[in-house]
Amino acid sequence: MRVRIVFTLKNRGGYVPFHHQFLLAQTIKGLIVLGRNEKFFAFTQYNFSGLKGQIKISRKGLHFYSSKVTLVFSTSDKEFLDYFVSVLFAQKDLLVGALQLSPESVETEEPVAITDSVKFLCISPIVLVPASFNDESGKRFISPELDEFSDLLYDSTIARMEASGKYTPEQLADFYKFQLVADKEYINRIQQSHKKFARIYPLYDHDIKFEVRGYTFPFTLFAPQPVQQFVYENGLGHFSHKGFGMLDVANADSVKHEADLEATYA
Repeated sequence: MRVRIVFTLKNRGGYVPFHHQFLLAQTIKGLIVLGRNEKFFAFTQYNFSGLKGQIKISRKGLHFYSSKVTLVFSTSDKEFLDYFVSVLFAQKDLLVGALQLSPESVETEEPVAITDSVKFLCISPIVLVPASFNDESGKRFISPELDEFSDLLYDSTIARMEASGKYTPEQLADFYKFQLVADKEYINRIQQSHKKFARIYPLYDHDIKFEVRGYTFPFTLFAPQPVQQFVYENGLGHFSHKGFGMLDVANADSVKHEADLEATYA
């Protein structure tokens, strides 16, 4: 289930870093703990986007000038979603970076058709290799054309599905088909323009700063429908609860709706 949370921006011109997922992750974790339901203190089966709105770029990061700012939040667990939203809307104000936000409304996104072959867009970077202290392996570049790219994502996805407790061992064993095919035309175009589809991003876990490599490019995923539904609702790759790996379906209404919202709030 995916919802779009709308905030009122109280200080137009306020800013966050270009990649501000770690600030959002800290805020979301703080809200989860604030609600005092210990059942969800260690819960990680959720995902979220970056903040959206009318922006201008400076050396400090992204300055927001729209009156409204939006955040997409997603999880397969309705009980957790209801809990999180209730705690969030009990707050009058939130400070994220230098943005002063006030929760205004929440709306459920229209469901999209998920099959065993889906073209996805990356709303936030996908992390293939987890970070660990004093270890640079999390920053290693892996070409999307290699089987290793799909294999690493398959391993992390099945492990997360198993940890959710919503699938039997027999079901998990049946989810062996998993192949990610990158949009080669997009990647070639990016490389020819000397831009990057893979960058190093900061991540904080247990108050320790790590750096991980994240990938953003369109791709088609071939996998059983339940697997596709899981990654759509919970993210793909490692650190989804840190705001990495959020996907959207190409040409879906939610993509158009996001653009409409930004135009409306400009």
